[in-house]
Amino acid sequence: MWVVKLGGSLWDSPYLADWLQQLERVEQPLVVVPGGGPFADQVRTVQARWGFDDATAHAMALRGMEQMAQMLCAMQPGMVPAAEADEMRHALRSGRVPVWLPSRMVLAEPAIAASWRVTSDSLAVWLASVLNASGVLLVKSVELPVTVADVGGLQRSGLLDAAFDGYLRHFPGPVWMMSRKHSAALAAVLDGREGPMLSVAC
Repeated sequence: MWVVKLGGSLWDSPYLADWLQQLERVEQPLVVVPGGGPFADQVRTVQARWGFDDATAHAMALRGMEQMAQMLCAMQPGMVPAAEADEMRHALRSGRVPVWLPSRMVLAEPAIAASWRVTSDSLAVWLASVLNASGVLLVKSVELPVTVADVGGLQRSGLLDAAFDGYLRHFPGPVWMMSRKHSAALAAVLDGREGPMLSVAC
């Protein structure tokens, strides 16, 4: 099983529909982690306006991810929302693609900081650890000109969140990144063949 995080910035991208189709078609079982997109961005806006605490903003941003999940499932009939690991496994056994609703699992885990330092990228790696997944693929809206990059450099450039290195150290599988333009290569990448992907190194 793979965990594939679909960046929230893809919400209005012409590439989004292609990604959803490819994610449903691949033979590799996978779980989709949605980014928060405009729903999480709105949480940042209202927090900046009213100054409420990060724990509240964290819970709201998780529900923003769930709004994105519901949108993806509505767009792609073969995808279904799933809040727990058992629901994900049931969806996979039924030939469906589970899209994670993160609030229930994340808010029940006190080790996950209620902070903007932890975004859907880190949560995807955390979920992969919980599910004992084979690997993690992060789909980004930017071009990725190199094939290997250290996690610190990616964090400094803003491509990964500030907490990502901590989650990466506890996940034994590969973590890769792909640009939004390369959805057609998804099956090859997940099968371990050559493809346009960047490997995230500790």
